[in-house]
Amino acid sequence: MGQPAEALSSALILRSAPLRVSRRMVQNSINSWFETARKAGLLTMRAGVLGALLLTTLATSAHADLKLCNRMSYVVDVAIGIDDNSATATRGWFRIDPAQCKVVAQGAITADRLLLHARTLGIYGAAPAQSGTDNLCIASDNFVIAAARQCRAGQTLAPFSTIQPSQTEDGNMVAYLAEDSEYDDEQAKLAAIQRLLLIAGYDTSPIDGVDGPKTQNGLSAFLKSRGLTNDIVNAPNFFEAMVAGVQAPSATGLTWCNDTSYKVMASVATDDGKSMVARGWYRIEPGKCLRPDVTGQPKQIFSFAEAVDDTGRAIRLADKPLNWGGPRVLCTRESKFEIREHTDCAARGLTASGYATIDMTGGGKTLRFAMP
Repeated sequence: MGQPAEALSSALILRSAPLRVSRRMVQNSINSWFETARKAGLLTMRAGVLGALLLTTLATSAHADLKLCNRMSYVVDVAIGIDDNSATATRGWFRIDPAQCKVVAQGAITADRLLLHARTLGIYGAAPAQSGTDNLCIASDNFVIAAARQCRAGQTLAPFSTIQPSQTEDGNMVAYLAEDSEYDDEQAKLAAIQRLLLIAGYDTSPIDGVDGPKTQNGLSAFLKSRGLTNDIVNAPNFFEAMVAGVQAPSATGLTWCNDTSYKVMASVATDDGKSMVARGWYRIEPGKCLRPDVTGQPKQIFSFAEAVDDTGRAIRLADKPLNWGGPRVLCTRESKFEIREHTDCAARGLTASGYATIDMTGGGKTLRFAMP
């Protein structure tokens, strides 16, 4: 099993211009970071040492907060890093909804470089991996890591990209997370709604950020099926409610539920009578449920899933992998995939995995991944 399918697309675009801040602003931000780290028990070196290193190459500017704005069709979790060549610190996570901006540092911070790593939620399945100039340490839960180039237990390396936020009229510094589609805020929100509705089994393709009958009908049906009112669309917690609704088991379609204490990576395959298409991976957190994006009218649906650790390696119990599948052999790979040809898997550098046939005659099926 490869890395969990959680990292942001390599099409990430960071809109920016050079960032300049004062020494006192940076020191205040560093002190805040390290006070948080001290209370959390996450410090790996003295704050004064790193603070001194970070203050060696700074320029001056007006006071400002650092904001990140999400113009993508995904809800993302963001981690930021500050780098002085000699020392690097990281902090996360900051959840940012589509069309939303969030202050990730008060008083603005910088040194030689300011860096960013973003990951999509597991509900999105096979999100492409983010490329980056630096591999720095992160943790699965909220974290502050003061020595982010030397990972400790429970920490893993992740790619970070250098950003240079620009100054806005209100004096704040801002950087935008964007896709190749270059959505504006309204388009990003619509595209994000379309993407989640598609995962929930509603036909809202293509994902283009353009409003229309398919999007409106799908959203109306989704809200009604989840007991949500139309005014939730303009509420601050709209995407939180929508993600929760997509993850909840449903009377129709396929739903996976993870009843283990491990992360589970799952793949779904569909046979429409003409071709067999397998897609993965979908990350399902412990205690959560998720609906894969099964569209059209497939004649058969198949499922394969396996438990993984924080590094993406398969969990083994009694020297056997902890997985859930069946006798139907289809091809997979360690990274994200969509595979249509399923012969000679090994010869093509792929892995042969055993999928279970899912009985959908009742209109819906919930698969529960439990310990043996």
